[in-house]
Amino acid sequence: MLPPISRSATLLVVCVAHFLMPFMMSAVGIALPAIGRDFAATALQLGLVETTYVLSSSIFLLAMGRLGDIHGRRRIFVYGIVVFTVGCALLSQAWSIESLIAFRFLQGIGGSMIMATTIAIVVAVFPPEERGKALGIAVASVYAGISCGPFLGGLLVTTWGWRSIFYLSVPLGLLTLLVTSLKLRGEWADARGEPFDWQGGLVYAAAILLLIAGASHLNHGLWAFALMLAGLCGIALFLYIESCTTYPLLNMVLLRDNRVFALSNLAALLNYAATFGVTFFFSLYLQYVKGMNAREAGLILIVQPLLQTLLSPLCGRLADRYPASMVATIGMALCALGLGLAASVDAATPLPNIMATLALLGTGFALFSSPNTSVIMGSVESRYLGIASSLGASMRTLGMMTSMMIITVIFSVFMADAAVTAATLPQFLFSMRLALWIFCGLCGIGIVFSAARLRPSSGV
Repeated sequence: MLPPISRSATLLVVCVAHFLMPFMMSAVGIALPAIGRDFAATALQLGLVETTYVLSSSIFLLAMGRLGDIHGRRRIFVYGIVVFTVGCALLSQAWSIESLIAFRFLQGIGGSMIMATTIAIVVAVFPPEERGKALGIAVASVYAGISCGPFLGGLLVTTWGWRSIFYLSVPLGLLTLLVTSLKLRGEWADARGEPFDWQGGLVYAAAILLLIAGASHLNHGLWAFALMLAGLCGIALFLYIESCTTYPLLNMVLLRDNRVFALSNLAALLNYAATFGVTFFFSLYLQYVKGMNAREAGLILIVQPLLQTLLSPLCGRLADRYPASMVATIGMALCALGLGLAASVDAATPLPNIMATLALLGTGFALFSSPNTSVIMGSVESRYLGIASSLGASMRTLGMMTSMMIITVIFSVFMADAAVTAATLPQFLFSMRLALWIFCGLCGIGIVFSAARLRPSSGV
């Protein structure tokens, strides 16, 4: 008889993995100006450094979630740590902006393998009455990584250069692999023996690639708009294929027949699309407009994820005691308010105002994230946990990708291939404010979807 699965050990492994990936994400964000100077990169190319990672994760998340259901979530999780760590090692040796972008794509594949499996593992191990608290701790570890990223990343960039971020991430990845090998016991493969939907996976990947390729070159002619249209048609074809497939990557029945599940995923998509680009813009703003170095900018940017880290466990417990949909909707409303304030930032805005805006966004996102995840995972039967986990993670990465795609389109139109310099600061500030107003509008739409779940008798 196998020994019982340790809940604390499982949560430890998930938290270590959850810390590593956002740490890398936020640390790279603070290093973008230094990378840009080293490789003479344009603003559009710097945007692609972040966009490519999110794009790769978006392409592979649904596939990795399904592969985890078929072959074992622990196995896919372990493979993901290996791929992610190898990506970090290659990034430390990048010789051009193009090679850096290519290695970020590989890193994103590893990230998708990890994020498609972790939440499903937590939900499988913890009972419903402890789920909100466990998810809150797991989400807090994500924000802890985000919190440390700007500060440690800024310190590393200022002291040893941007490559030191990737040097540090290699032993962190190896440590995660060691902890997983020693502590994570058990395997979860509820769909073992079922076929994999290769047709749907390939159509989905092609559609996402076409969308991003078109959005990245809108200032180059009508062919870019044609690529975006082809990508949208590809998404429509993918949804049709999934509705006709016996064992799909994306279970259309859940989205069609489970109202709470569908609305919760739409709310997550819009919330991440609205909030993800804030750190990207403020990192560039603080260094290019305010003249800070990477370390100083990191100290300012740490405000938002630090509050998210501190508040997420509390918000998870609130979701166990009160309707989680209500808590998440309040959080979405605070995010919309914070984005409206962020959109009013200009060159003369005092630093305390910026820090207060980041604090408001951090509070709002903490109130939204873990309660909304709890609603998603609690709205499906246990046999659908893998699908729910990968779809929830897909909404997160698709939201991030949408955020960066909006930024890429705006940079493509208003800054063309120009770098951010003293001469182009007016165009940069205009682009930043326009994007943030768009994000605020997306968050407003998200409030509607989130509030639509609120029913006195539902308890969600």
